[in-house]
Amino acid sequence: MSLSVKNKLFSRYVLVVASLMIATTLFAQSTDVKKAPKIGLVLSGGGAKGMAHIGALKVIEEAGIEIDYIGGSSMGAIVGALYASGYTANELDSLFTVTNVGALIQDNLPRSAKTFYEKEDSERYALTLPFKNFKVTVPPAFSGGQNIYNEFVRLLYHVKDVDDFNKLPIPFVCIATDIETGKQVVLDSGYLPEAILASGTLPSLFEPTTINDKVLIDGGVVNNYPIDEVRAMGADLIIGVDVQHGLSDRDALLSATEILLQINNYRTVADMQIKSAKTDIYIKPQIEEFSVIDFNRLAEIVKKGEDAANLKLEELKKIGSKDVPEKRAIPVVGAKEELTVNRLLIEGNTDHTRGYVKGKLRFSLDEPIDFKKLQQGISNLSATGNFRTIKYKLLNNLNGGEDLILPLDETRNTSFLRLGAHYDDLYKSGAIINLTKKRILSKDDVASFDFILGDNIRYNFEYYVDKGSYWSFGINSRFNDFEQEIDFDLIQGNFDVGNGTQLNSINLNVSDFTNQLYVQTVVKEEFSFTLGGEFKHLQFSTRTFGDIDDDSLPGNTDSNGRTYFERSNYISAFGALKLDTYDDKYFPSRGLYFNGDMHYYILSSDYNNNFKDFSISKARMGMALPLVKNLSLNIEAEGGFKLGTSNVTSFDFILGGYGTDLINSLVPFVGYDFISLVGNSFVKAYARLDYEFAKKNHALFTANFANVDDDLFRTGEWFDAPAYSGYGVGYGWESFLGPVNLMYSWTPEEGRSQFFVSIGYWF
Repeated sequence: MSLSVKNKLFSRYVLVVASLMIATTLFAQSTDVKKAPKIGLVLSGGGAKGMAHIGALKVIEEAGIEIDYIGGSSMGAIVGALYASGYTANELDSLFTVTNVGALIQDNLPRSAKTFYEKEDSERYALTLPFKNFKVTVPPAFSGGQNIYNEFVRLLYHVKDVDDFNKLPIPFVCIATDIETGKQVVLDSGYLPEAILASGTLPSLFEPTTINDKVLIDGGVVNNYPIDEVRAMGADLIIGVDVQHGLSDRDALLSATEILLQINNYRTVADMQIKSAKTDIYIKPQIEEFSVIDFNRLAEIVKKGEDAANLKLEELKKIGSKDVPEKRAIPVVGAKEELTVNRLLIEGNTDHTRGYVKGKLRFSLDEPIDFKKLQQGISNLSATGNFRTIKYKLLNNLNGGEDLILPLDETRNTSFLRLGAHYDDLYKSGAIINLTKKRILSKDDVASFDFILGDNIRYNFEYYVDKGSYWSFGINSRFNDFEQEIDFDLIQGNFDVGNGTQLNSINLNVSDFTNQLYVQTVVKEEFSFTLGGEFKHLQFSTRTFGDIDDDSLPGNTDSNGRTYFERSNYISAFGALKLDTYDDKYFPSRGLYFNGDMHYYILSSDYNNNFKDFSISKARMGMALPLVKNLSLNIEAEGGFKLGTSNVTSFDFILGGYGTDLINSLVPFVGYDFISLVGNSFVKAYARLDYEFAKKNHALFTANFANVDDDLFRTGEWFDAPAYSGYGVGYGWESFLGPVNLMYSWTPEEGRSQFFVSIGYWF
């Protein structure tokens, strides 16, 4: 055999060996691929029961499993998105532990986010209903979801610029339902906080979410366990955590939410028989005892998820790996984390000016702000009630800062019917019916009319144009009326009537008809400055003298037996300064308060022939501060005086009673009944300890001290030791009608006690 032939045979041999080695390598690689299947995780919806997903994820991590794809619906979408963005199971547990999810769902905006007008609205009415075409409608949902969305934006800030969910640390998909077609919508791109809000928009609990012109609700309505969608992403093996339960019996159907879920479960129960069989490792926590709104039982629910996953631990370990890289911890963006917004982009349907929107946000562009300030600004806009849930976006821009994109959608309804009820010891029982209408004459105005029925018929009309920090203007008109049994000496001394009459007490009727025109400017909705003019008709009268035959009685008695002590018209100019950062009007636990007012009375019809121009000034200041957990202290100082030589006593300060919305110069003073202490000047100190021994239940301990007399500040007697004091022990409850207050009070000066009752918001 020749050398050339041998070389050719050797070359062929080498080629065959090399081919076999390559084939073997490829086969080994193929075998390795089969040994490392792509793992998909499916998380079902279930409201608060979805917290069990966190417990299951803890065990999955401990088993050394690296998840390749995640899909979820509703609460499964929320937990899944956070996990896909990089959070560990333990981090999720910590996040939800420190978050009051129930409070977020209620969407109660902080009091500091509201204008002065909106604060009064939220603290006057027990029920607000949309009102359109003279028909009362029902709100579309319990919550708009603004607070929840704010938290999503903060928690997912580190992936804010990822608009393709396949590019998240773990590829992710979630499901929503098109409410118009009833078909499922697969959300695998867009703005992640908006997507998971849409997937978790449980009907009746949250308002629908609009994305790409589709109106979306909870994905669990059509697909509460998106296993096929995760398979389509490339998963070879599926781990599923199912927190749904079967059909409930009648005893468990105690809320509208539970009933809606029951209706939806008619279909999902049948679907899960098929889908559970398609799941390679099916984890089913035993959570039948929990409801979809049991967010206060987080630890118990998480534990149920751990227990269920531990039952599958051996199966999980078989697909786990000791070489799984440690999951990178995501630093949670705190409330104090800074960001710089250098562009504000306003989109959507709004007639409100850019200046109006910026004024409500209360922060400047190109200046560092923290997340707390950003969320406060969004809350300010939301608190106006002019916009639906504001699904804003934060995105990086080329200028080294961030864009704040505000898609503002004005609320369709601008009319509201508001209702409330109240009882107290001065006005007695009352029911309030209010009609509010926005955008009547301009885009920033609001008109409100209260009609109060009960023992004392009253009304209150307000029209206000809100220009924020620019000069706004408004019109107020009110009629107020009440009766009170008082010591006759108070009337006799102040109006010089009935001298020599042996009466201990009379029934005094007070009627007040007031109209104001004013301008106002505000700073950050916490400080306001007001200037205006006022017309007032003031009337003090009684029927007590009607049946008494006594020449010493006053002669100004009409044919109906009503005797008048005051029946004058007054015209005045006034100014007011107000600062209000209290976190609650009735049970403040932190914040500052100042309210100063001066009226200069220029003209009068002078019923008693004793008018000269004079002024009345008064101020109240206070602070509330927490002492220890659930215990707070509220301290206030108050005073007022009269300037001028006029003999008019109708505007003298009148101390006594308990309450928050007393008119003119009436000042609450615990220990004494209403209209007990009178003088043209006074000083008062007040302190109250508030212990919230159970949620919305308060034990109250009150003390106040005062000097009341004529010309206290001129004589220097306001420095003297207090002549009057009162103490009270009470109970307060934050009810759906408003605050309920029961107080037993006493005064050592007179050795007598008073019991005060107040139910519902004051109006």
